[in-house]
Amino acid sequence: MKIIRNIFLLLLVACSFTVSAQKEITLESIWKTYAFYPAYIRGFESMPNSDYYSVNNGTAIAKFSFETGNQIEEILTNDMLQSASNGKLTLRDIDEYSFDASCSKILISTEGESIYRRSTLSNFFVYDLSTKKLTAVADEKNGKLNFADFSADGNKVAFVRNYNLFYVDLQSGKETQITFDGKENEVRNGWADWVYEEELSQAKYFSWSPDGSKIAFLRFDESKVKEYTMQMWGELYPENYTYKYPKAGEDNSLVDIFVYDLKANKCEKIDFPREDCYFPRIYWLSNSTDLIVLKMNRLQNKVEFYRCNTQTKAKDVVLTDENACWIDITDNYYFLDDNNTVIFLSERDGYRHIYKAEFGKTPVQLTSGKYEVAEISAVDFPKKTIYYLSNETAVPNQDLFSITFDGKKKKMLTDGTGWNEPTFNSNAHFYCNEYSNANTAPVFTLHNANGKQLYTIQDNARFNASMEPYKLAKKELFTLTTAEGVELSAWMMKPADFDPNKKYPVLMYVYGGPETPQVLNSYNSPFDYAWYQMLCQKGYIVACVDGRGTGRKGDAFTKVIYKQMGKYEAIDQIAAAKYFQSLPYVDKDRVGIWGWSFGGYLSALSMFKGEGTFKMAISVAPVTNWRYYDNIYTERYLQKPQDNPEGYDDNSPCYFADQLEGNYLLIHGTADDNVHFQNAIDLVTQLNKAGKQYDMFFYPNKNHSIYGGNTRLHLYYKLTNFILENL
Repeated sequence: MKIIRNIFLLLLVACSFTVSAQKEITLESIWKTYAFYPAYIRGFESMPNSDYYSVNNGTAIAKFSFETGNQIEEILTNDMLQSASNGKLTLRDIDEYSFDASCSKILISTEGESIYRRSTLSNFFVYDLSTKKLTAVADEKNGKLNFADFSADGNKVAFVRNYNLFYVDLQSGKETQITFDGKENEVRNGWADWVYEEELSQAKYFSWSPDGSKIAFLRFDESKVKEYTMQMWGELYPENYTYKYPKAGEDNSLVDIFVYDLKANKCEKIDFPREDCYFPRIYWLSNSTDLIVLKMNRLQNKVEFYRCNTQTKAKDVVLTDENACWIDITDNYYFLDDNNTVIFLSERDGYRHIYKAEFGKTPVQLTSGKYEVAEISAVDFPKKTIYYLSNETAVPNQDLFSITFDGKKKKMLTDGTGWNEPTFNSNAHFYCNEYSNANTAPVFTLHNANGKQLYTIQDNARFNASMEPYKLAKKELFTLTTAEGVELSAWMMKPADFDPNKKYPVLMYVYGGPETPQVLNSYNSPFDYAWYQMLCQKGYIVACVDGRGTGRKGDAFTKVIYKQMGKYEAIDQIAAAKYFQSLPYVDKDRVGIWGWSFGGYLSALSMFKGEGTFKMAISVAPVTNWRYYDNIYTERYLQKPQDNPEGYDDNSPCYFADQLEGNYLLIHGTADDNVHFQNAIDLVTQLNKAGKQYDMFFYPNKNHSIYGGNTRLHLYYKLTNFILENL
């Protein structure tokens, strides 16, 4: 017995040593010192029409060879910029920069002020590499600019200021105002309204013709769009911030398309109907005469490609894409120099694939199979080769392929073991690839167009070494099958000292929104990944399941949610929770769920409909009633509330507040321009009406991202404490 006791003590000491040797993860190390944030490549700029790239390293903008990685020269040094600006600017003041087509000038933006997700107000300057002179694009006294953009010859710059469109001739310094009716909350020229910017993923809506003789732009008349007002707290009398926000079923901006002729100094409107449709993209053909306008119906299941001749005013539909449910607008439209052919993505066979279409003819499918093409990364027009990303090797993977314009010579350029994000240079001769997998931090390598690795830029070896003392848990990717027989992709993280004979609580993370999967074989969301590791250290299993609607598996899986968004998503999260409860090492009475935005919506809906399945739920910035959300996003999946009221009401948490069972925490920013604080207020009203107990916390003047200063650290303390106390 004494020997056995001594052995037991030795084992206990050994176990204690193992536990103490594991370095503790803290919220401060995640959100204050950023110890868990790997290195990324920043300031990498492909130089137009060349095999070179540039990097702003703080002391110089240096030119490098893609092929060798060697520095060729310092294009602009800090001393040169300070001298040209009379000491007013340094390289560290530059927010972004870009070259003109000949790489003889650099367009520089400084003092940027973010407006929503994709807009920035900045001061812009042009540095001429031949004369060594720095010129302000416009007088700063007149206000900051949006979207400054070189003409093809580099001699002019167009921009938006105070909702009007301008251009300046860099040789003469003359500024020309193109529009005069721009006004906040009334008319916007060349700059998208809120809902276009948020849901069609584009804010800049003007474009130079290839020869620089014309500018096409969209004019947004917001007069019929209803306003939303948020109070901004802090002063004796809080200020009101008011902007145009079209909710589901409500009026949109009336949009017109104009073409401005620089020589004639004249704007002409292209005649299109203005109501119940969208114009998500415009493209010039290489002849600088024809403008391609994408027109999408309000239901967003039909897109027509109009060819508009800016000389004859003739207009015809050269391609139509339709879907029984919805069509996603992307930037994957490539028009060939023959002015008669387009390469694009479509789901017309039930999976997203690449097609090539001559105008007016039936599109030819270039890729096919039960997998999805995520995007076209680049097109080498002279070699007639398309480079694209797909999940052909496995649903959670993303690999790079090439294929020729005739759909032949398909080649896989990556190894099928994880997630790849290539950034090609301007002529598609080289690319920088960001590779990671579920448990491997990003590695950045340079390749030629055949996929051959030339050198490594960043391998994150230092970061990986810094992670070793934490003895991180592994993220396991797997597939589960629900009681309905639906196969769902999932990941799970178990404590590093996992014991299958113990019972563990499970925290499920969910996003669950349409075509937004979270079960990916990539090192995404490093901050949350570190937080989940911290929870694993505290004895929790963390898991995530992509339910129906999340995409990457074809239309049958993705679009089953059409006109009933939330129904199957909640069913699948509840079914996933029951799957975890069935595992022998899970404490079936301690399963929780949390999410943000759509994930906050789905965590609430799943808990309310779960009949006690979840012990705990957290919703951060959730939609609680789809009638309150914007019309482009919501109608895409639910149609108008006037036409499909059940689709809205049957799956909005506000209507199920009386079914709350368990511990619930609601968090929202009061200045959320995306998912309005109104959603939180309405849910609280319904919970109070039902006599339910819950916790709530709000962040004054914070938007949908809830960040700034110590906000994120505070938020994650709130989340962590609620989990520790209630799960």
